[in-house]
Amino acid sequence: MNWTIFWIVIAVVAAVLVGLYFWGRKLQTKYDEQQQLISDNKQAVTVFIIDKKKDKVTNLKLPKQMKDQLPWMYKKRKMPVVIAKIGPQIQTLLCDQKIYDSLPTKKQVKVELAGILIVNVLSGKLPETKKKGFVAKLTNKAQKASKEQAAQKSQGKSKK
Repeated sequence: MNWTIFWIVIAVVAAVLVGLYFWGRKLQTKYDEQQQLISDNKQAVTVFIIDKKKDKVTNLKLPKQMKDQLPWMYKKRKMPVVIAKIGPQIQTLLCDQKIYDSLPTKKQVKVELAGILIVNVLSGKLPETKKKGFVAKLTNKAQKASKEQAAQKSQGKSKK
C-alpha cells in the first residue's frame, strides 16, 4: 500500500517536471521571437525626459490597441513609464526596470526605441553603483588598515 502511493507521487512529480520543461521551451522560443522583432525595429532617437513614474497601464495615455494587446497580468501591475518629448510630440514610453533606473529626468538622452519601448540608453547617465553592505564596508576598512600598517612597517625599516 505504501509503495503504490510512493510511485504515484513520483509519477505525478515527473509529469509536472516534464510539463514545466516543455512550457519553458515554448516560452523561450516566444521570448527569442520578441527579442528578434525588437532588434529589427529599434532605432536611435534623442529624447528629452520630462518625467518618470511607475503606474498601471490602464491609467496611462497609451493607444487603445496597445492596451488591448497587453497580457492581463501587465494590466494589473505597475510598470516603469517615461514621459518624454520626441521632436514636437510628448509621448508615454515603456521601459525595463534597469533602464528606468539609469534614465535622468529633465535631461536630453539618446536612446534606442522599438515602438513605445525604450530598449537601450546610448548616452546619458550611467546606472548607479550598488550600495555596499555592512560586511563589505567592514572588510574594506580592515584591508585598508592592514595596508596602512604594512606601509608604516616598511617605512620604519627603511629609516633604520
